[in-house]
Parts: sequence; structure tokens; C-alpha cells
Amino acid sequence: MSTKRRSLLHRDHPWIGREVEDTATGRRGTLRAIAPDGDKPRPVAWLMPEGGGMEWTTDPDSLDNPSPVTPDTHPGQEQ
Repeated sequence: MSTKRRSLLHRDHPWIGREVEDTATGRRGTLRAIAPDGDKPRPVAWLMPEGGGMEWTTDPDSLDNPSPVTPDTHPGQEQ
């Protein structure tokens, strides 16, 4: 998976702001960030469940099946 650096150790990812599947748990949520989590050696994916609730983290390699790009998708998102 190719990512590049952003500010505050966050990394760019073409699916940020889109709903994705976390294949490790089978849950779907909005990808909020790819960023460090405490003292873990590599960044993790931060996901928010639809409608809000508690975020969870997963390995960025576990992300799959992004929602389609729509006019409501954040400007600048890649397909």
C-alpha cells in the first residue's frame, strides 16, 4: 500500500473520508486517518462507525471495498 506523509505524522490515502470495510473485523466505517497509535511502530487506519460512535483502529492493509465516489465525497478524493 502506497501512502505519503501529511502533517502530524498523518499519511495521505485515497479512501480518507469514504466508507470502507475492515476485513480484519468485518465491520464498515468511515476512514478518518492513517496515523500513529501510541507507541506502535507503524501507522494504523482510524475508522468511525456510520452514525458516530467509538472509533477503532486496524491495519491499513485490512481496508477494502471503499464506497463509490459521489458528488458528496470530499473534494480531491481519488477514484
